[in-house]
Amino acid sequence: VVFPMAAAVVWRRGAAWLRSCRGNRQLPGVPRARGCAGSREVVPTCERYAVRRLPFARLAEGDVAFFERLMPGRVITGEEEVKPFNVDWLKSVRGCSQLVLKPQTTAEVSQILRYCHEKNLAVNPQGGNTGLVGGSVPVFDEIILSTALMNQVISFDKVSGILVCQAGCVLERLSEYLEEQGFIMPLDLGAKGSCHIGGNVATNAGGLRLLRYGSLRGTVLGLEVVLADGSALDCLTSLRKDNTGYDLKQLFIGSEGTLGVITAVSILCPQKPKAVNVAFLGCQSFAKVLETFTTCRAMLGEILSAYEFMDEKCMELVETHLKLSSPVADSPFYVLIETSGSNSTHDEEKLNNFLERAMASGLVTDGTVATDEKKIKASHLRERITEALTHDGYVYKYDISLPVGMLYDLVTDMRARLGQSAKNVVGYGHLGDGNLHLNITAESYSHSLLDAIEPFVYEWTARCSGSISAEHGLGFKKRHFIQYSKPRQAVLLMQQFKAMLDPKGILNPYKTLPSAP
Repeated sequence: VVFPMAAAVVWRRGAAWLRSCRGNRQLPGVPRARGCAGSREVVPTCERYAVRRLPFARLAEGDVAFFERLMPGRVITGEEEVKPFNVDWLKSVRGCSQLVLKPQTTAEVSQILRYCHEKNLAVNPQGGNTGLVGGSVPVFDEIILSTALMNQVISFDKVSGILVCQAGCVLERLSEYLEEQGFIMPLDLGAKGSCHIGGNVATNAGGLRLLRYGSLRGTVLGLEVVLADGSALDCLTSLRKDNTGYDLKQLFIGSEGTLGVITAVSILCPQKPKAVNVAFLGCQSFAKVLETFTTCRAMLGEILSAYEFMDEKCMELVETHLKLSSPVADSPFYVLIETSGSNSTHDEEKLNNFLERAMASGLVTDGTVATDEKKIKASHLRERITEALTHDGYVYKYDISLPVGMLYDLVTDMRARLGQSAKNVVGYGHLGDGNLHLNITAESYSHSLLDAIEPFVYEWTARCSGSISAEHGLGFKKRHFIQYSKPRQAVLLMQQFKAMLDPKGILNPYKTLPSAP
């Protein structure tokens, strides 16, 4: 069962009932997770939809013994050891899994899923557990399959720039490995120190470099995936062009572990830029932010690699909670521009020409430029906003795609709607991609506040032909809102794909899609 931690995400307070859990007995040597004790189980009800455990088998002594024979020393059953795997990064939801498995090879993943398929045991694939929509932790007692030990680089071709690696490689470790070879990863995230490349692909993560290098749907060349029945699908090609039949890898990119477990990735990596510059600018209005982007894109052209914006409330939180100061004077809006190219003199000249134009025309009121690596890292205040928000209270997070011109209107409307019931309503994101991160903080969880936010935020987004999830996925928290972004026929087709590839529904159940009719 998903239990509220600091606060519930969707649960009605005080509306829990007890039901009998015959056969759900304690396993010798397997401590029961807190909140899941005894032969009686607390099952909270949901305000908007009921979530009940599907008729999967319960973990038995023989199951644990099988996994211990398969992977001696890599089966975790202790309560304290299992606890971090049961809790999401935001500490908003937790599951009751009693077992974590840590395979090292695709063959081991295959044997695990073959066994679970035969025994009808539900499985929760988990990478770095940095997801923000409850997709990476169990809802009930699903077995957690962690890819943490699948962390080997298989190959790297310096001529083509193609990297092949296991799914459990941490994004930051891959970046460090590639930089030694003169290359970089095509994506960069604030969670890069913990997230796994397999999880990035499974959620189709976006990040700061999408403007320059595109999405993972373009840079991922091939995947190795283990299906629900344990069969391994080897589509780990390193070809940039392959027009033979359906592009099956696209089914698994963004599927959030519901169609198969990604075990290896082939990805195209760009060469490391020889010159990187970062400008941090202040703008007096969002209209100026938009006009600055138009001018920036026209004048910087091929060297523009990132265009991020944040409002003044974001910077106030970073300064208050993280004690980091803004490099420019107080402004209603801030813009972070990154350029990357091969000629520092050429790039700096283009950037300076742009900044002169922006200042002279009044688009920008203040700014600073960093060219050396230490200053560039220090200026990446944008990456610290998520961390600062967690210190401000309970956070309601929304990851929205909208037409660029309307991006901040949602923040303005939400502030007017919530008034004093919210502590802070902030907006920031990847303006170049039309991706808004809307965050609302409160002293503590409030169901009335959630009712004021949802479904208003999704209805507003749908009216503007936007998407309710730009890059975070749907996970557990948003799966029942998919109709705001996808037509009924599309959802039905997705459910048919799920039923075909995972007929027993054991892979990451209760996630991504609403239950099939």
